[in-house]
Amino acid sequence: MLIPRPVLAELAAARPAPGEVLHVAEAEIDLDPLELVRAGAGAFGPTVYFSSPSGRAVGGLGVAWSAEASGPERFPALDRALRSLPGGVAAALGFSFSPGGPRSPEWEGFPAARAVVPSLSVWRRGGRSRLCLAWPDGSDPTALLDAAARLHRPGSPQVPPSAGSTQPVPPVREWAARVAETVGAIRAGGPAKVVLARARRVALERAPRPFDVAALLQERCPGCHAYGWQAGPAALVGASPELLVARLGKRFEARPLAGSTGRGADPAKDRGLGDALLADPKERAEHAFVVEEVCGHLAPLADTLERPLAPRLERLPTVQHLATPITGTTGARLLALVDALHPTAAVGGVPRPEALARIERMESIDRGWYAGGVGWADGAGDGEVAIALRCALLRGPEAMVYAGAGIVAGSDPAAEVAETELKMAPLLSLLSAG
Repeated sequence: MLIPRPVLAELAAARPAPGEVLHVAEAEIDLDPLELVRAGAGAFGPTVYFSSPSGRAVGGLGVAWSAEASGPERFPALDRALRSLPGGVAAALGFSFSPGGPRSPEWEGFPAARAVVPSLSVWRRGGRSRLCLAWPDGSDPTALLDAAARLHRPGSPQVPPSAGSTQPVPPVREWAARVAETVGAIRAGGPAKVVLARARRVALERAPRPFDVAALLQERCPGCHAYGWQAGPAALVGASPELLVARLGKRFEARPLAGSTGRGADPAKDRGLGDALLADPKERAEHAFVVEEVCGHLAPLADTLERPLAPRLERLPTVQHLATPITGTTGARLLALVDALHPTAAVGGVPRPEALARIERMESIDRGWYAGGVGWADGAGDGEVAIALRCALLRGPEAMVYAGAGIVAGSDPAAEVAETELKMAPLLSLLSAG
């Protein structure tokens, strides 16, 4: 069995705290959060997973408590709901790119913003894991404990079934023409940067196991935030290289990325590509847009704010990025920081309103939660959110793989197409591996 009987007995012996809307019992356990969700995905209802390069991770099954919000005030509304949680209780968090939420049926089950305290979860912090059982006041956790006792340790993650076909959405020539049109608008005095997204629709022989895909992505993309969020028949899985913002106590951190190139086949070629990226005026300008915008939105909320003078390289399996870590202290809560930052220039553009208006006109896909955020938050205002990048929406035997590119005055449409292909490559290769 996955969960030892003494651990389950410890949870069963816990006494609910009087006056709380949500009761929580915890026990130390030697269990990877990813193993929990791979073992129980679908058996308890919605399933969530999020991991950080720092080693912090959460995997959760079912819903003991949840809150949703939509519209321009979705983050303050969700934060008010989180304040009602008992001390020490954290929720998984996810939200869409647009404040109104997804529009298309393929994103059914993914609202504009949602926070979930799972019924059964494993939280890993500082190399130690704790199993958490949560249940609403007035309910009986016995059925949850019985279901937990029936979970079995999963085997090795299964490679997804073979891809039968892939279809670019929109067609590549059409998307390249939109890039060229956007470049023309920028040169004519429009927004300085616009991030345009595209997708590939992948037909598979059969439906993959979403959290096996998340496990394989985590293995293949070290240093990224691996995540999965299953809602009914659909699941969003990915491995994001970009931290939107994290807050622990008074300290906060953001790590914007912008400016990209490929990886070399040998160390010398790889270094050459990285050095060229660091020296490229177009890529440095694109990166500067993002960093200045992030700092500008954080500054009113920060007591102190620190950033290096020059970006550094962030190397991923198929692509290298320019990255600038930004740190400081603040009295603001996590979702206030998220509200100020989202969407950053890395996924929207500069100036924000003009860039978002052009995205609305030029894109033919529904971003849904792509380029939104995933992570966790608690009632004390702490948490961590990664931008939902390098992801795929899995629904039955079909996957939609998303990527975007920052368009500036010096952009070349063919180069931007190539950049999005590099960003989609890890998931496309994984989905073709079967």
